[in-house]
Amino acid sequence: QVQLVESGGGLVQAGGSLRLSCAASGRTVSRYTVGWFRQVPGKEREFVAAIDWSENTYYADSVKGRFTISRDNAINTVFLQMNSLKREDTAVYHCAVFGSGSYYSASSYVYWGQGTQVTVSS
Repeated sequence: QVQLVESGGGLVQAGGSLRLSCAASGRTVSRYTVGWFRQVPGKEREFVAAIDWSENTYYADSVKGRFTISRDNAINTVFLQMNSLKREDTAVYHCAVFGSGSYYSASSYVYWGQGTQVTVSS
């Protein structure tokens, strides 16, 4: 079993930056793909980015060139650097550990954090 805790969310003006952290405990996640998803009330959970065990990265078209996913296996943590933030990036951001299926599908992930709120103001 894996426990995931996200942090780093907050209120930021459009054009600003935030770095989210996803700290894992219970077992190491260095051999697993970890993804970031975001969700707005009333909408489906949306894929943002993922990073696999070989540090290959995958991004939603909406965040390519603005967000960067990375991992530091020494501290069992995955990061999401978010730059050039837009109001439409406002959401609760969750990290998750991949199980099987498509990296782009929330249903393919088996362990989830509680989420951290990101609010982008004008």
